[in-house]
Amino acid sequence: MSKNELSANAFADTKPHYHILDGLRGIAALTVVCFHLFEAFATSHLDQKINHGYLAVDFFFILSGFVVGYAYDDRWQTMTIQEFIKRRFIRLHPMVVIGAIIGAVMFYFQGCATWDVSAVSVPMLLIATCINACLIPAAPGFEIRGVGEMFPLNGPTWSLLFEYIGNVLYAFILRTLSTGALALLVVLAGGGLAAFAIWGPLGDICVGFALTDENLIGGFLRLLFSFSAGLLLARLFKPVDVRGIFWIGGLTIVVLAAIPRIGGPETLWMNGLYDTFCVVVVFPLLVYLGASEKTTSRTTIRACKFLGDISYPLYMVHYPFIYLYYAWVKNENLTFAQSFPGALTLVIGSVLLAFLCLKWYDEPVRKLLAKRLLRSQK
Repeated sequence: MSKNELSANAFADTKPHYHILDGLRGIAALTVVCFHLFEAFATSHLDQKINHGYLAVDFFFILSGFVVGYAYDDRWQTMTIQEFIKRRFIRLHPMVVIGAIIGAVMFYFQGCATWDVSAVSVPMLLIATCINACLIPAAPGFEIRGVGEMFPLNGPTWSLLFEYIGNVLYAFILRTLSTGALALLVVLAGGGLAAFAIWGPLGDICVGFALTDENLIGGFLRLLFSFSAGLLLARLFKPVDVRGIFWIGGLTIVVLAAIPRIGGPETLWMNGLYDTFCVVVVFPLLVYLGASEKTTSRTTIRACKFLGDISYPLYMVHYPFIYLYYAWVKNENLTFAQSFPGALTLVIGSVLLAFLCLKWYDEPVRKLLAKRLLRSQK
């Protein structure tokens, strides 16, 4: 990869990138799409198909911490906090904006008994769009869908808010910690996350998307552990000899996401223990092994590059169509088998839209913003 090639992982970064991690990120993004598809048929977290797809967010946070630590830890003698924030803004925010716009365009086509879109005026929709695009959580009076999401036009935007918080914490605090202090923070945050998952009210960590106590507490614990663990991995990383981790790791992510809910309403701790094991043990190991392998297979490199390139755009553009799919399923009282052609079209269409957004919008906008906002792209 040339020094000036635009990466989907860290804008204007001159270091080589980890192809396998790019590919694993893309596979995790696809599992999120499938997880969200089955929300139309779930009555609660207990019977959701692709039951643990929400754990992909924790994998994203670990990857983000690792990539940020790898890309920026040794730059602070020549880079200011302001420049770092600009770089992360350039990398993250264009897709936040387009996700809000797509959500607004699709909003009036998503009517169903669960949310009455006809009751929302155009001015309210425009206000909601601006709030979403500016990454401001919707307070109850501005939550136009009525289901309690921070970002009712594009639900997954909540994790980008936490991503921003993680980057700010890194710039002002986490990067200044010694390795020992960072390790202690990871242990404490991991303990807090485990306690929330195992003994908390939900028995899982599918939280962070709403302005409620359990969502805010759980969301911050998910971020604090996973992002900090990624940073720690970047500091301690020493490659090991490993082969085939893209295929093994990708299959592991899919299997872990697809495992049915463990235990029932009376044994919530069992599922919480599973979530903790995945996030605290398996995901850091996958990142470590994924960063270790230096693949030379052109096929694998191309697959990983494509998956890595579309992973973030796919995550940010698919959910407005999930709302549409949900409304269609509910309005027509469809089974999954009956709706399968629509589900397949949604997945394929979301991948294509993600690729088009990447090439025609995200990359050009980032180049323009970098030219305007950054002193240097070196």
